[in-house]
Amino acid sequence: MTATPTFDPTSDDQLADPYPLYARLRAQCPVLHDQDRDIWILTRHEDVVRVVHDPETFSSESAVRITAGPESDEVKQVLAEGWSLTPNLTESDGEEHTRLRVAVNRVFTPRRVAALEPFVRDTAEDLIARFAEDGSTDIIESYAWPLPLMVMARILGVPPRDVPLLRQWSSNWLKLSVGTGEPAERVDWARDVVAMQHYVMALLDDPHRAGEDSLVSSLARYGIEQRLDHVELMRIVMNLIIAGHVTVTRAIGNGLVTLLENPAQLAALRSGQASAETMVEETLRYESPVQGLFRTVTRETELGGRHLRPGDRVMVHRGSANRDACVFEDPDEFALRTRPGRHQMAFGRGVHACLGAALARLQLRVAIPLLLDRLPGLRLGPTGSRTRERLVIARGFEELHLHWNTPHPREAAP
Repeated sequence: MTATPTFDPTSDDQLADPYPLYARLRAQCPVLHDQDRDIWILTRHEDVVRVVHDPETFSSESAVRITAGPESDEVKQVLAEGWSLTPNLTESDGEEHTRLRVAVNRVFTPRRVAALEPFVRDTAEDLIARFAEDGSTDIIESYAWPLPLMVMARILGVPPRDVPLLRQWSSNWLKLSVGTGEPAERVDWARDVVAMQHYVMALLDDPHRAGEDSLVSSLARYGIEQRLDHVELMRIVMNLIIAGHVTVTRAIGNGLVTLLENPAQLAALRSGQASAETMVEETLRYESPVQGLFRTVTRETELGGRHLRPGDRVMVHRGSANRDACVFEDPDEFALRTRPGRHQMAFGRGVHACLGAALARLQLRVAIPLLLDRLPGLRLGPTGSRTRERLVIARGFEELHLHWNTPHPREAAP
């Protein structure tokens, strides 16, 4: 009898390469019960698609939490100094979700996203200029997280000086939301979440500080028209801050490593045989930055031969779905060729498809080729120079040290 594979995406082996395991799960046990976390892991593309298109049976409540259990009294006491974190864009259903989504739909139109390209490019150029002469850098710290956060700050009307605060607060909000960490850590994360809430509420109370053309001002006006209170608007803004940068941050790191480990594909991109758009789509498919989110079963149903009951929690595993051989030819090959984009799951599907997908794609089309162009001889650092995040729901790097060629001092221009 073949042993059931163990799902542990934070283990060293699966951090290094989880995809052989996902292939085994799709073949042997496509709906796996992870007893340690008490969640069902869905690894086949068809099951993931079915769930995300059936929000009545599979609720998005607690969509980012590994466990839906209660917080400690200490964390509750800190969070009581702010406002409830839900419902938000990610963790809401039905009419409530629609009300929140419509509030920002008008902002991420193709025209408005396209108009941001000069700012994205100028910001990326400025960031690269800060470390180009050094010959090496942790590209996550110096480039992959500042770029999308600075873009989101521009959209929202947040002063550039506050971008590092947004990073700290949003990172700790994600860790708190996921439900991991030691009790003392979670108390500290809760303090940052409350600080972020009060910061955003202050912006909404005085939207002129953000500027008339900012998203904050637009939301404030929209809230008056549609009777959305400031707490609801605050949740939207916080949702956008974190969702608007973590996916791009991870995809930049994933894309660079994958290209540098596949020199033939990198050469095709450099020569123009492969487009930046194709590179972005293949990177998102091959190394999905959001590996999966959770759904809660609302009524008895069957999935992959398994009987699910109300209250059961399932993980819709986008990362595995994007490697499903039933949908993608040679799914474990990184190849810069056109694949069926309608099957791409990196940004989700259905009513919860990512609102900022077009903006994320724009940033990746600019950010990765620009680095390759500006840093000659770009290459990976030695073994041990990269560290992956240990998150069940995401795949990316905490640290990624890259090296490149710089002019010898005697060859440099005077």
